[in-house]
Amino acid sequence: MPTHVTYINPPGAAPAQGLYSHAAKVAAGDIYFIAGQLSVADDGEIVGKNDFEAQFLRVFENMGTTLKGLGITFDHVAKFTTYFVHSQDIEAFMALRAKHFPRLFKSSVFPPNTICVIDRLVKEGFLFEVEAIARAAD
Repeated sequence: MPTHVTYINPPGAAPAQGLYSHAAKVAAGDIYFIAGQLSVADDGEIVGKNDFEAQFLRVFENMGTTLKGLGITFDHVAKFTTYFVHSQDIEAFMALRAKHFPRLFKSSVFPPNTICVIDRLVKEGFLFEVEAIARAAD
């Protein structure tokens, strides 16, 4: 199976400051722009209120469900954008990525990721949200 998304760290680029690559090259094909995934249960309630790890697990479970519904996997993701309500959660996010991304991705290199700290999300109880750009499967 050909690789449709290739992660690149160009020569001379400063070292990445986390588990991400500086760029992604996407082979020709349709692109999905995936809305920010939140820590939402099937009944619409917030999962893990004030518990960053519980929210992390649910956010990426919801992302995985969305990707699967599109007929793709995490390996089709070209880029993430992550929005935090509290900058203090960034270290926990990095540690949880290091722990969980190896089971989500086939490779040991991961998509580019931009981090933003914002005032709040759609509901007060959400601590962070992750959106993605992904390539469609053939």
